[in-house]
Amino acid sequence: MKILQLISGGEKGGSKTHVLSLVRELQKQQQVTLACLMEGELYRQALKMGLDARTLLQKKRYHLSPVWEIGRLFKQEGYQLLHCHGPRANFYGALAKKFYKIPTVTTIHSDYQQDFRHSLYKQRVYATFNMLALNTFDGYFAVSDSFREMLISRGFPGEKITVIYNGLDFDAQPKTEAREEFLKKLGLSIPNQATLVGILARLHPLKGHEIFLAGARRILASAPETQFIIGGDGEEKEKLIALRDNLGLKDRVHFAGQISDTPSFFQAIDINTLTSHTESFPYVLLEGALLKKPAVSSAVGGISRLVKDGETGFLFPAGDEAEFASRTLKLLSDESLRKTLGEKLFWHARANFSLTRLAEIHLQSYEQYGRG
Repeated sequence: MKILQLISGGEKGGSKTHVLSLVRELQKQQQVTLACLMEGELYRQALKMGLDARTLLQKKRYHLSPVWEIGRLFKQEGYQLLHCHGPRANFYGALAKKFYKIPTVTTIHSDYQQDFRHSLYKQRVYATFNMLALNTFDGYFAVSDSFREMLISRGFPGEKITVIYNGLDFDAQPKTEAREEFLKKLGLSIPNQATLVGILARLHPLKGHEIFLAGARRILASAPETQFIIGGDGEEKEKLIALRDNLGLKDRVHFAGQISDTPSFFQAIDINTLTSHTESFPYVLLEGALLKKPAVSSAVGGISRLVKDGETGFLFPAGDEAEFASRTLKLLSDESLRKTLGEKLFWHARANFSLTRLAEIHLQSYEQYGRG
């Protein structure tokens, strides 16, 4: 089967990792092309990985030229299914389906009603277009059971929704830099002997960085030598830096900016955390598991499928800074426990969230929805 994967191309987080990993695995068995709506980092990384990637460039952000190009690809190059990722791709995919009668599926990477809620304009325009587009697809991939339930509660037919949890190649041996060298490249001066608590997430209100910062203040009251690192960039950066400074954490909490070398980030930290208010099934926990880093995460979305409280990590109620601090302190005070939970998390993730399984489920659904 010949499949076209469509994505904006400006993604920097889990959806980027998901799509690149999926396309690489699918290309072992099918003819798959990744089409990006811009020449961003995602497109450049796809080329570096040797993936079949192309751009459907626009003169303006919502110029309709990609729709005609998608139609041409299906007519002239024999593509049989369009798989969309994200609001912009959904918008063009819905129009291509309407004009060219092509089969379409989409992956729900996040709660689309929450994506733009902090911008009234984007909520009214982008979110509305996305919700209208979503109703036109032949099939849906939900990246957690909770997202499937969410879609059904909003009127989407359950028989069209396939649950597929994110996956990684756990047989790979990622190349990493030594901690001191990696942190030096980021412009950070952190004592090599310090225990480092990290979070890697875009600086967005839904990611709950205020919980991370408030929790850090509580942690330092009991473990004053602890250091903290925040990886990622986004709209909340200045606000979060100001909050850090107001909490008196300037010499303990370090903003690292956008991280391109994620394996080295996870290799550098001792504890991997996530404080999101809402999630699907985040890649950052899988990426931390690959490096055998113990996890402390808010209990949202499908995270409990990976992080089993007290067995492969610790969970806390979303928004509860005291419980976040308490669970993190358990790991900070016990190096042996950190190692044990990190090992258990790795083996659990390896057994249940592989790239092979990710590709298998996609291919089964593609056969159902694609043109014969």
